[in-house]
Amino acid sequence: MALNMDAIGKPIGPMTRDYTWKDAVLYALGVGAGFSELDYCYEKDLKVIPSFAIAMIFDFFFKTATASGINLAGILHGEQELIFHNPIPTQGTLITTGRIVDHYDKGADKGALVVAQSDSVLANGKILFTSTITIFARLDGGFGGKDRHKPPVEFPDREPDFVVEASPSPDQPLLYRLSGDIFHLHVDPEFARMSGFDMPIMHGLCTHGFACRALIASLVPGHPERVRRLACRFSKTLYPGVPIKTMIWKTAAGTAVWRTVNAENGQTVIDNGEFEYGDIPKDEIRFDDRVAIITGAGAGLGRVYARELARRGARVVVNDRGGSRDGDGDGSTSPADRVVEEIRAAGGDAVASYDNVATADGGANIVQSALDAFGSVDILINNAGILRDKSFVKMAPEAWQAVLNVHLKGAYNVTRPAFAVMKEKGYGRIIMTTSAAGLYGNFGQANYAAAKMGLVGMMNTLKLEGEKYGIKVNTVAPLAASRLTQDVMPPELFERSKPEFVSPLVLFLCSDRCPVSGNIYNAGMGIFNRAAVVTGPGKVLAKDDQIPTPESVMTNLKAISDLTGGKVYPNLNAQVGDALMAFQKPAATAPAGESQGFSSASAVFDAMPGAFVADAAADVNAVFQYVIAGAGEWHCAIEDGSCTVAAGVHDSPTCILKMADTDFLKMMNGQLPPMQAYTSGKLKIEGDIMKSQLIEKLFKFNTSNV
Repeated sequence: MALNMDAIGKPIGPMTRDYTWKDAVLYALGVGAGFSELDYCYEKDLKVIPSFAIAMIFDFFFKTATASGINLAGILHGEQELIFHNPIPTQGTLITTGRIVDHYDKGADKGALVVAQSDSVLANGKILFTSTITIFARLDGGFGGKDRHKPPVEFPDREPDFVVEASPSPDQPLLYRLSGDIFHLHVDPEFARMSGFDMPIMHGLCTHGFACRALIASLVPGHPERVRRLACRFSKTLYPGVPIKTMIWKTAAGTAVWRTVNAENGQTVIDNGEFEYGDIPKDEIRFDDRVAIITGAGAGLGRVYARELARRGARVVVNDRGGSRDGDGDGSTSPADRVVEEIRAAGGDAVASYDNVATADGGANIVQSALDAFGSVDILINNAGILRDKSFVKMAPEAWQAVLNVHLKGAYNVTRPAFAVMKEKGYGRIIMTTSAAGLYGNFGQANYAAAKMGLVGMMNTLKLEGEKYGIKVNTVAPLAASRLTQDVMPPELFERSKPEFVSPLVLFLCSDRCPVSGNIYNAGMGIFNRAAVVTGPGKVLAKDDQIPTPESVMTNLKAISDLTGGKVYPNLNAQVGDALMAFQKPAATAPAGESQGFSSASAVFDAMPGAFVADAAADVNAVFQYVIAGAGEWHCAIEDGSCTVAAGVHDSPTCILKMADTDFLKMMNGQLPPMQAYTSGKLKIEGDIMKSQLIEKLFKFNTSNV
């Protein structure tokens, strides 16, 4: 199967990994640390070996291989580069997102290279490291693509400045594999012989960890946090127990080159090593090479956003129609021009836009201004707004519609073309501006409140549509002094509510350091908190098919209204799933001594044709693709009342169902209800989700005879 060229540029992740100090210590032991380096092995004053980064994101390697369609029979880890932005803490939650950068063709007999890059951040958004992996796909060359030509690493023509000897244990792979790489080649003698080796081999990344320790000990002893970059190419295999030497040449202040050799035969096992070290750079959120659009940026919050983004490197489109607070009048170019002048005077780059967000043409023109001036759009802050406050009975239709046109329709008009640009490039940050008036209500602002809550609904959908394209959408409810709030806020509150107290949150949500999407935040006076729609557990009043009565609702109103144990749902399916779960029968438990049903995934698919209910398949034409991790792939095609099941991947599946093999067997054996599997994330469905609901009707399994 050829490499999947469509995978290039598409997001991989986010992948979340929780880890503790025990994981860091286990890794240290796996790469040869011990009592001589107690700082790596003892939780008191523990320090983390930087190469631990690879163990924490090992799944990214296989997700890259899967997305690229690599022939796994010929897969090798070719090169590895790590750039460290901050020291790795001893525990935390790591979130990794990345993409495939490119595919390179070395030739039909020489294989292919798949290059992928990822960033790993803590749950609070602090970036830790960037990883670039190069996978050598031995069996995938000759597809007619471009070749990659990298200049070789230059080694000084002299003896190394440091030579660090080490003797990995004959059992080293057994310990190292517990950090994540459990591939059979490193533990199973029979598998190793089938692969052409005399015995299980060392993990290349285990040797990589030995080398990292050697580099730290030689160049920054006792200070792993000073490691800035570690890069290399894996050259030869190594057997456990074979001694190694890591040879290091200092090349300039803060830089070195290195290689690791087999001490018995002199063969280089890791080559082209590069190492950079030094003090930790300032940890600052930057927007260099990013393009931002801010609507309503001629004053107040928008002006502050624009100036701050530009100060941190963004190129900015300052949009403001220059109209009055209620949206009347012809408008003016002065507000936008004034902010652009301020940005340029401070050394930034900005252009003005005077288009009206309330029209579709205006929204399109604003985005086109960014494309014409800067060639892209990375950030959009929907900030434009007007006020026409009246009590509801006195609110004329014109006042209602005018406010919705600017706030809600205006956000649609600008976001739609901007979203298209972001989707194409695989990255974007969008901020909606809601209000406490919408979240909680405010007298005389029905139009404003309705528009502001409409923006929350739009965010809830865009966060789902943007997820696979690296687009994050969040909403901020600012409490800030502006011309819109000058006669609404009490004077003392107005004085304390400078826009500068809101902008830190907005800038963070606009950055590539932001890990969240679909959240609502209140911000004002330096106070920040999250707001959310919370759904209580409720109470089931229906019995069998009997419709509840209004009287039963009245009797149970307290339980229905109770928010204790309430949940914030990520999407509609999760909420509907929980509602359906209330009617699910408990998972079945087989009595002792009785058959547990299917014993393998293949047995399930062997049984599918016999379990097919042809009468339920009238007018059903669908292909269900199953991806069972740890077992393989099968597809089931339903057409004209017939069922065909086969191993492998179908060209055009209707929907794709993904599960781990253990969870799949539990579900098929009645121990895990399908809806529970879906809402818990154990079952992932792509494509036409609604068609997947037909499966239970189309197949009736009898596991008692399995």
